[in-house]
Amino acid sequence: MNITNIKMIYTIFVFVALAAFDNIIIGLFPPLFSSIAKDLNVNLSALGVVSAVNILVTSLSSIYWGYLAGKFNRKRLIIIGTIFWSISVFLTSRCSNYIQLLVFQIFTGIGLGCIASIGFSVLTDYIPHKFRGMLLSLWGMSQGFGGIAGALMASLIATAANWRKPFEIVSIIGFFLIILYFFIKEPTLGESEPELQELIKEGYEYNYSIEFNHLYEIASKKSNILLFFQGFFMNITTGSLIWLPTLYISKIQHQGYSSGTATIAAGYLFALFQIGGLTSSFFGYLGDVFQRKSYKGRALLTSFFVFITMPFYIAMFIIPMNNLALPNNNNPSLILISLLKQIVMNPWIAGMFILSFLASASQSANTPNWLALITDVNLPEHRGTAFSVSNLANSLGRTLGNVGIGYVLAIISIYRGEPQNYMITLIIFQLFLIPAAYYYIKMAKSNIKDISDVKSTLRKRGKLA
Repeated sequence: MNITNIKMIYTIFVFVALAAFDNIIIGLFPPLFSSIAKDLNVNLSALGVVSAVNILVTSLSSIYWGYLAGKFNRKRLIIIGTIFWSISVFLTSRCSNYIQLLVFQIFTGIGLGCIASIGFSVLTDYIPHKFRGMLLSLWGMSQGFGGIAGALMASLIATAANWRKPFEIVSIIGFFLIILYFFIKEPTLGESEPELQELIKEGYEYNYSIEFNHLYEIASKKSNILLFFQGFFMNITTGSLIWLPTLYISKIQHQGYSSGTATIAAGYLFALFQIGGLTSSFFGYLGDVFQRKSYKGRALLTSFFVFITMPFYIAMFIIPMNNLALPNNNNPSLILISLLKQIVMNPWIAGMFILSFLASASQSANTPNWLALITDVNLPEHRGTAFSVSNLANSLGRTLGNVGIGYVLAIISIYRGEPQNYMITLIIFQLFLIPAAYYYIKMAKSNIKDISDVKSTLRKRGKLA
């Protein structure tokens, strides 16, 4: 293996790891809501607003970062952005009132916006075209597991220390990442496109860059519009899933366990019950196979898996945690061992695990194929911005799911107590997967035209040398 390949693998590894961090910070909040609210003397609902604002600011700022990525050195931009969010996360751990918390999380979102747009732009120039879905799944999967890691970190570290410690740790890791960036290799724009290989081999560069007047072309492209709406509805559902630990806590407490034991166990269950997400690479590979047969194959395949996610999750929400046996001593290691035994020995927990595996596996088909499609239908210099604009829809949906579930829960709670109120509310938010699946079917036809147009343009530009 030559030095070029080593640098390429290293760069992909760094950006895949980096992708987890915006979701780690988002995942930190829900398990810490009660602790932060008590410490800062604010209502619990106010912290949902902070989490939602962070998500929204991150997505808005990523549009500008994406635009800059199409014009300037991406390595330098990612270093600047990481310094910005690392400092802001550290200041979050030092805040003494609600206003400070909100302001520091707004600045955190501004910095985090660089991760998605610039990371996506770099990776799509490195990843070989025929493995686009499979390898982009690693990037998407790291984001999903970032949320799980954040929830686990919050549950375990905050139980032993206080709510501020997880934010301190994340900020320190952020500063460590800055060191790693100095050794990454920025790829040539369009390097992975088969239509540009001869141009690049002959020593020429693909020297097209985004201009302000290109924004209308990006925003008006039919496939981009449909991906925008698909991501919006999909993320209303996925945004609501950050309340899963709260559902688990309620179910565990109704089995007679303390708040501390329930919080630790819920963090573990949130991680264990999302393990189906590890199949994302398989579904990305499957999307690659279907796309080689037809440009509409990836969209139709993903539509099916998005739709069947809904019944699996609904069934999982409904199953009770009967006969749950845990040590009621707040010992994280013993609780984990007991939960693993319960998954094997307790048919109720085993049923929840199987259904959650099927649900999270089906859901995992969305990310790699959505990322591959946004890549396929846009020119290399447009991808960072196109992703950022579409990711804004994702974040708007996730914000709506995050905040909206609190308001719906308040209404449902008038008529139903715990944990039924959480179950019913989460079931309602699963219904948004129906339009999410429908928009994939709608975009299948437009994908044929838009992908063909991109390839035609790249072939013409590749012959100009």
